[in-house]
Amino acid sequence: MGLLEGKKGIIFGALDEKSIAWKVAEQCVAEGASITLTNAPIALRFGKIQELGDKLNAEIIPADATSLEDLENLLTKSMETLGGKMDFMLHSIGMSFNVRKKRPYTNLKYEWMQKTFDVSAISFHKLMQSTVKLDAINEWGSVLALTYIAAQRTFPDYSEMAESKALLESFARSFGFHLGAQKKVRVNTISQSPTWTTAGSGVQGFKEFFDYADQMSPLGNAPAEDCANYCVSLFSDYTRYVTMQNLFHDGGFSNMGMNTAVLEWAKGLKD
Repeated sequence: MGLLEGKKGIIFGALDEKSIAWKVAEQCVAEGASITLTNAPIALRFGKIQELGDKLNAEIIPADATSLEDLENLLTKSMETLGGKMDFMLHSIGMSFNVRKKRPYTNLKYEWMQKTFDVSAISFHKLMQSTVKLDAINEWGSVLALTYIAAQRTFPDYSEMAESKALLESFARSFGFHLGAQKKVRVNTISQSPTWTTAGSGVQGFKEFFDYADQMSPLGNAPAEDCANYCVSLFSDYTRYVTMQNLFHDGGFSNMGMNTAVLEWAKGLKD
């Protein structure tokens, strides 16, 4: 449909074909955008991002999202590569060593918690601050970050990632004001359904929760491909006045109290 024809953007976090960021990158290019791809140097070694870059004719620029120097280099090189300022950016980054190591919430290692916050949330503030410093985004640009409903509700196995998502959403609202007032740039977060990504499937009990959310949601869990379409709509000019919002893309899960389908599903598990 050419919704992003002539637009330029950066996609963070594509690791493999299961990544939401991977699907977003594909859909942005399909809609006419030119992009650069970025991930942490270690992720570049273990993921398949080079395959995606070759497919989309997108330059891959390694960047540690916790490093201001790396982020400024990423923005500068992206502007040089794409021939101008950005029109959109996707922050799709999250990591918790406590979750990976299956440490209980009541016995977390705090140095790991601080790393979680730095990678998963503070990196977004650093990206926005670097964008302002370098004047790297056009007027009426759009910035998105992927989040999860655990920022508002308790999901025990999600651990301190819940607090990092709450912080991420707060940064988006705050920068939504500042970038909106300065340059008419909108900043939003998308709260996505549980999704079978490499990172998501590593959370303890993920399969059971994925099935539960799928039964609870009247439309079922939203697939990664549809999240990509939603991102494209929010990068496009059709959503110019949507900003400072946390937008649920979850098949209705966020507004449900109880769905009788869940009771039948739970009964089936017990039987």
